[in-house]
Amino acid sequence: MDAPPPFPDAGVGSRSDNPYTNPYAAAPLNQYASQSGRSPYAQAPDGDDRLWAMLAHLSAPIAAIVSAGWLTFLGPLIVWLVKKDSSPFVRNAAAGAFNFSLTMAIFSVVGWILNFTVVLAIIGIPMVILGALGAIVLGVYGAVKAWNGVPYSYPWQFRILS
Repeated sequence: MDAPPPFPDAGVGSRSDNPYTNPYAAAPLNQYASQSGRSPYAQAPDGDDRLWAMLAHLSAPIAAIVSAGWLTFLGPLIVWLVKKDSSPFVRNAAAGAFNFSLTMAIFSVVGWILNFTVVLAIIGIPMVILGALGAIVLGVYGAVKAWNGVPYSYPWQFRILS
């Protein structure tokens, strides 16, 4: 005598008629993917656009290392000013990198101000470290995404440029 299936209604509404299939085994749908499967831009970015977008993302971490973190927003701003009218992909990448760099610079300045008070240095030191690491790591991550032709949006940013 066969045992009843563990989920007798498992076949209802599933893609197969097998009552032993797990109704929850299907991969979740990507709610952020476009319905047509196309890029949000009219056409995929070409190699030149991907290079400029990558440079916009990488200019912030490079400037963070070279200028001790004070001029991180300058590179993305220059790329935005030069390429904003030629490619929406580069414009969005440069604007996002600028906005994020400026946000991390403000975050670090607040951390430095807190460092001058002995009591709040416990908060200020991690803020400075997290601001620098966030700018470097997320800038490199954004550069990799841009090189692959995928738009990248930074997690925390004051939206100044668009």
